[in-house]
Amino acid sequence: MIRKTSESDGSNAEILSVSDLNKAAKSLLEGHFPMVFVEGEISNFSVPASGHWYLTLKDEGGQLRTAMFRNKNQRVRFKPRNGLKVLIRGKISLYEARGEYQFIAEHMEEAGEGELRRAFEALKQRLQTDGLFDESRKRALPALPKHLAIITSPTGAAIRDVLSVLNRRFPALNCTIIPSQVQGEDATQQIVAALELANTFSEPVFDAILLTRGGGSLEDLWTFNTEPVALAIANSRIPVVSAIGHESDFTIADFVADLRAATPSAAAEILAPDQTDWMQQFDGLAQRLTRAQSSQLRAAQAAVQSLTRRLRNPSQTLTQMSERLARLQPRLLNAVNRALQHPELDRLEKQLNTGIEQQLKQAHARLSSASARQTQLIERQLIDERSNLQRLAGQLNALSPLAVMERGFSLVRDEAQTVVGRAAQLQADQAVTIDFADGTADAIIRNKPTLKVEETP
Repeated sequence: MIRKTSESDGSNAEILSVSDLNKAAKSLLEGHFPMVFVEGEISNFSVPASGHWYLTLKDEGGQLRTAMFRNKNQRVRFKPRNGLKVLIRGKISLYEARGEYQFIAEHMEEAGEGELRRAFEALKQRLQTDGLFDESRKRALPALPKHLAIITSPTGAAIRDVLSVLNRRFPALNCTIIPSQVQGEDATQQIVAALELANTFSEPVFDAILLTRGGGSLEDLWTFNTEPVALAIANSRIPVVSAIGHESDFTIADFVADLRAATPSAAAEILAPDQTDWMQQFDGLAQRLTRAQSSQLRAAQAAVQSLTRRLRNPSQTLTQMSERLARLQPRLLNAVNRALQHPELDRLEKQLNTGIEQQLKQAHARLSSASARQTQLIERQLIDERSNLQRLAGQLNALSPLAVMERGFSLVRDEAQTVVGRAAQLQADQAVTIDFADGTADAIIRNKPTLKVEETP
């Protein structure tokens, strides 16, 4: 609560409560010191039942009350003790209830690592200025890698974790381990050489490179904070995934790499697609293909049936024309007789008698000519229709299961004569019937089929 009071000089001064002052002081401290590194010697170190660490950080000129809560101190890789010199990263704060100024630790390491930490920050700043950390230069990982290069120690825990995850998720993925030291004097040179080796070929052999190792101190991981390793990663033509140490460990290599994974196992999860998901996609595509083939087969069958109905036998056509001629001939004779019986046509009788035979011959000739043309037309139509029928029959035959079996495939049916389309449908000791193009055979499944994913060459 803030009140006003009058001073002897007539001015008004604010009156703060203790809690208001502590709150304002806390806000001021945290606002001006969001995150700092402090180096000093541990004293008064204690660990109560809560698991939090409480200590005093001191040097020749002063002391600083420090607290490191349990969720943070579990990541510290050494046991603090009184008299040990340490480097702590944390925030300045104030405990309002007591008005006590204190340092809240986020990270602690032995002071011997302080020089390394300063070198790390200097190199990080320089490489960031040079653009090596820019997201625009980083490349996307392949959705379905075929060949993975793994640069790590062949005897470390990291490679065991990585291979275990890869074998579980996608056993068909080819992996080449390029062995290298991951700490020590020769580690930097060996890692750079391994990265250059993976990029040696004019046509990339590998789809991605995994650079990994297990956890360790800042000094243990220092190889991955060197400029040669950073430049080798940046110059790689193949996407690089870094998985160095534990989730809380960050190295220069992580910032330069195309992707940083929290742990070696997490990197393997990212790089290896889940074969179960891919098999489900393949099954879906196979079902779509089967439906499309069935639809095409039904359409072809309908076309053949339609053409069959449209085809007419030429002899049937000639028979119909002959029958029609036979029906017309009596009508013609009746008409001629009626004409001859008319009185006015007596004078024409002689002409008709002499010309009727000629007209009949001409009519018969025209009929024969028309019949020949009709026969030729029908024969040409029949040839065209037979050609179309043969083409459609060829397409139908190509889609026929028998034609597929003639090419070396077979059809497996269970005891209920149901077609077995997948190995997962079979059981050990199950009786099946195998249909070939030239006959059938009975068989017994000796063992439970093992599902496999064919390795991509």
